[in-house]
Amino acid sequence: MRRIPRRLSLLLTLVLLSTQAHAGVQLVVDGVDDPLKAAVTSGVELSQYATREVSDAQVRRLYERATDQVRASLEPYGYYDATVNGDLRQVGKDWQVTLHVQPGTPVTVIAIDIQLDKDAAEIAEIRRAQRVIERLKDKPLNHGSYDAARDALSAQLIANGFLDARLLTHRVEVTRATRSATIKLTWQAGQRYRYGKVNFEGSQFNDGFLDRYLPFKSGDYFSQSQLLQLQQALNGADYFAVVNVLPDVDTAKAGVVDIDVQLAPARRTIYTGGPFIGTDTGFGLRGGIERRWVNRRGHKWKNELVLAQRLKTLSTLYSIPLPGDNQRSYNVGANYRDANTDTSQSRTLELVANETRLWHGWTRTLGVHALDGTFTVGKIGNEPDNTPGIEHGRSTEVFAEASLSRKQADNFDFVHQGWSVNLAARSTVGNLLSDAGFSQLTADAKWIHAFGERQRNRLILRGSAGYTWTDDFTALPPMLRFFAGGDRSVRGYGYQTIGPLNSDGRVIGGKSLLVASTEVEHYFTRNWGMAAFVDAGNAFSGVDYQPKIGAGLGVRWRSPVGMIRVDLGTPIHNSQAHGIELHLVIGPDL
Repeated sequence: MRRIPRRLSLLLTLVLLSTQAHAGVQLVVDGVDDPLKAAVTSGVELSQYATREVSDAQVRRLYERATDQVRASLEPYGYYDATVNGDLRQVGKDWQVTLHVQPGTPVTVIAIDIQLDKDAAEIAEIRRAQRVIERLKDKPLNHGSYDAARDALSAQLIANGFLDARLLTHRVEVTRATRSATIKLTWQAGQRYRYGKVNFEGSQFNDGFLDRYLPFKSGDYFSQSQLLQLQQALNGADYFAVVNVLPDVDTAKAGVVDIDVQLAPARRTIYTGGPFIGTDTGFGLRGGIERRWVNRRGHKWKNELVLAQRLKTLSTLYSIPLPGDNQRSYNVGANYRDANTDTSQSRTLELVANETRLWHGWTRTLGVHALDGTFTVGKIGNEPDNTPGIEHGRSTEVFAEASLSRKQADNFDFVHQGWSVNLAARSTVGNLLSDAGFSQLTADAKWIHAFGERQRNRLILRGSAGYTWTDDFTALPPMLRFFAGGDRSVRGYGYQTIGPLNSDGRVIGGKSLLVASTEVEHYFTRNWGMAAFVDAGNAFSGVDYQPKIGAGLGVRWRSPVGMIRVDLGTPIHNSQAHGIELHLVIGPDL
C-alpha cells in the first residue's frame, strides 16, 4: 500500500479542520408575530441546530433552503406571496442566521361549495358543522381551521348514523393573482343506520334488567352521543368495573347495526372508612358498608356511620330499581342525626321513602319524610342547656318532598366548565301528623368557568336561596330552619352562626335564606393553586335582609384523595365580628 505523502496529509488535515463543526446556529426571525413566527421557526431546518454541532458547509446548504421553507410554512395560514431576506454570519464558534420575513397579503376565501345529501343536511348537529365551514368565507384562508371544520363535519355524519359516509371531493383552489381561494367539498352520506339488538355480555343480572339504562330503542337512528350516554349511565350505576359500548359495524347490514356492551362486575361489597376533618364538623371517623347489588334484580343497600366532634350520624338506605327507560327506583331509608353547632343542638330520627327517576335530563325525586326529635337553639358555644335565652323544643314533622337536581361538567375530578343546580320543595298537609304546618322552597346553584392561558384560572360562582311558610316557627327543628355562615356559606363566620336573633340576642335561625359567593382560583402548577373569594348573605325572617360579608384567601391542592380547600376568611364591615376563621373542605367541585 502506498503511503500518503507528508505534505498531502498536512493539506487534508487543514481542509478537515476548516469544515469541523461549530457549536450551533442562533436563528432570529423578525417581521411576523405568533402564530406565524412560531410556524416559521419550526418550519426552518436551521432551528434544529440550536444545540447541535453543524459544519460550515451544512450551515450554508441549510441557509440556501431556508427561503423556500419559510414560504412553505406560511402557506397553511393563507400567505402565498411572502418575501424573505436573510443574513448569515459567524459569531465566535456559532452561526447567527437572521430571517426578515414579509408575509404579504393573505389569501381570502371568496366562495365555499358544499354538496351534502338532503337527509343528512336536515340534521341539526350536521347543519351546525356545515355552518362552521361556511363561516370561513370572506376570511383569510387557514388550512388548519379548514381541516378541523371539514373533519368535524365528517365526524358528525358518522356520529349521526351515516356509517358509510365518504368524502368524495375536498379541494382548495388558490388563485395567487387575485389572492383568493375557493373551497369545494362533496360528501356521499349514504344510508342512515338504525339500532338493531343490544347484546349485554358479562352481566350478573336477570335478562332485560339493564334495558332500563338504554337511552334509545331498537329501530331508532344510530347516535354516538346516545352510546356515550349509555356508557356513562352504566358506569354511574356502579355495578361494573368494566363497561365497553361498541357498535358492531363490521356485521352491520340493511341499515341496521347491533350494539355490543362488554361488562365485568365490580366488587360486590365495599367497605369504606377512615378519618376526616372539616371545620363545620371537626375531626371524625367515617365507616360504611355498601352492597352494590343484593340480588340479580339489582337491589342496592348502603349503610354509613359518622362519628365527629360536632356531628354523629347513622344511616341506611335500600334501593329497588324498577323497569323502564328512565332509571326509576324506589328507596327507603332511615337516618339518626346528632348535630351540635355553635348555635344549636338536635337529635333527630328521620324515615324516608321516595321514588327517583330521570326526567328531561334532570334527576327527579318524589317522597315522604317522617322526622322526630329534640332540639335546642340559641346557644353560644358549649353553654349549659339551662342558660337563660336558650330555647328548647321537641318536634314531629311528616312532610312530602319533591326535588330536581342536575349537574354537567367536562371533568368531574377537576371541572373546567360545569354547573350544578338543586331545587327542592317540602310541605306538610296542614297539621296532619305534624306539630307545625309548613311549606318550604330551596335552591342551590354553582357555576365553574376556566379561563386564561392553559385554563389555569377558574371563576366559581355559587348561590343559595330559601323561603319557608309556617304557622309555628318555634316548632321547627334546626334542620328545617335557615342559618348562614360556614365552609359552604359565608366564609369568615362560623358554621350556622348567622341568622335572626331572639329577644336575648341569640341566633335561632330564620324563615328565609339568601347567600351568594364569587371566587377566583389561579393554579401555579397542575395540582397547586390559590384562591381569593368574597361571600355575602344571611338568614332572615320577614323582609329585614341585612347581608353579612366575608372575604379571604385560600390554598388549593388536587391531592390523591380529592380536592382539598383551605381558606382563611374574615368578616367585612362588621364591628361585632372580627378575626380570622379557618375553613377546610375536602371533596369534588360539584
